[in-house]
Amino acid sequence: MSKKERVVVIGAGFAGLASACVLAKDGYEVTVLEKNDQPGGRARVWEKDGFTFDMGPSWYWMPDVFENFFALFGKKASDFYELKRLDPGYRIYYGKDDPMDVPANMQQLEDLFEQTEPGSSKGLRKFLEQAEYKYRVSMNDYVFRPSHSITEFIDWQLIRKSMSMQLLTSMSSHVRKYFKNPKLIKMLEFPVLFLGATPKDTPAMYSMMNYADLALGTWYPMGGMNEIVKAIVSIAADLGVEIKPNTEVTRLDITNGKVSTIQTNSGTYEADMIISGADYEHTDQHLLPKAARNYSEKYWDSRTMSPSSLLFYIGTNKKVEGIEHHNLFFDEDFDRHATEIYKQPQWPSEPLFYVCCSSKTDPACAPEGGENLFFLMPIAPDLKDHEQTRERYFELLTDRFEHITGQSIRNNIVVKRSYALDDFKADYHSFKGNAYGLANTLAQTAFFKPAMKAKHVKNLLHTGQLTVPGPGVPPALISGQIAAKEAIKMMGD
Repeated sequence: MSKKERVVVIGAGFAGLASACVLAKDGYEVTVLEKNDQPGGRARVWEKDGFTFDMGPSWYWMPDVFENFFALFGKKASDFYELKRLDPGYRIYYGKDDPMDVPANMQQLEDLFEQTEPGSSKGLRKFLEQAEYKYRVSMNDYVFRPSHSITEFIDWQLIRKSMSMQLLTSMSSHVRKYFKNPKLIKMLEFPVLFLGATPKDTPAMYSMMNYADLALGTWYPMGGMNEIVKAIVSIAADLGVEIKPNTEVTRLDITNGKVSTIQTNSGTYEADMIISGADYEHTDQHLLPKAARNYSEKYWDSRTMSPSSLLFYIGTNKKVEGIEHHNLFFDEDFDRHATEIYKQPQWPSEPLFYVCCSSKTDPACAPEGGENLFFLMPIAPDLKDHEQTRERYFELLTDRFEHITGQSIRNNIVVKRSYALDDFKADYHSFKGNAYGLANTLAQTAFFKPAMKAKHVKNLLHTGQLTVPGPGVPPALISGQIAAKEAIKMMGD
């Protein structure tokens, strides 16, 4: 086998970049074709008048996943960026004059639980002990399996572990087994809001997210989340990977059961292996001829998607006092908003929302005396997206923010940009405008997810948030590694 076999990776998101690096390290010639003008996928940046906005991911959880990835190349995160643990990790507003700060220190966290619900600190220890077990099993075993078939999971030790993972218990009932206070319940259920189902319909296995949150902590890479992208691009460049921005793949031509040519807006490419980190549904339904597709249009339409988001990037010409880096506004009904995302899809009546103020930790992302604000409201995918609707919610969120924090910002906004379903579709060919990929329901876990391998094309693999292991930055990094290893295996056959 010639180690100079050529691989084309479609998309320079985290999964695509990760797969490119692993393949190049193994000696393959790798080219990454990126539709947009910069790498990073959803983790791109937008700069305007001295403000630098992370356009997508803003939470740095599971630091071990990043360290493990960099270690593949003899590197550490600290070789590329300074990582700060946030303390408090975030603030939850349950109403006006009713904030709760979630401390980084475990003893302080137990004290907070005890003050909020006497006797609950003991429950917290048990809850997190179980959550840690789920995290360790999942991150060291489950997630690195390519999930081609159920046979990968016919393993007595794994089955025994699975029985302890609470796949058939809901997150809602699991949390309520230990806690009664509604504030603590909201805190512990919030991470699953983005997984694609209500807490009542999400397996309790995902309490491992609480371990990632409360025990491993919430971090911030100085310079912003795009510093991770720059780090991986730097590794890729050292390994000889060529990244071509503004290069959109428009068609995959099939000859004798293989992708023979890759058509783009700027020319034609050939490769021995193709890994698509583009939106899976887009690759499957729009780049491939019908006979070569893995799934039908009906199949895709029946998938349960994770939420989309309405985002606002806001720059102010004054400091905003009394808020933290991460702020959750839980002053409205959690269950109702979740229902309006998952059960009865509609623009929400009284939404919960999130505000990131990265300039609290990193003053360089805003001009002196200003503040960098990122508003996010989870919404159902596939809604009608109109400018008037965006503006109505901007007014609603701003009113709530000002009322609850006691801080006026409306007259101090000097930069503003909205981003929602139509933008996700235009920039990423995102299926139904989703922001986070496929929902993590039990029926869409492991080998029930869209397959990584193309069924009718011998040299095509899929990676990213619509296949294994799932959505989020750490899973995307892992997905890229799995796809690269599978490609190496296939080219070695």
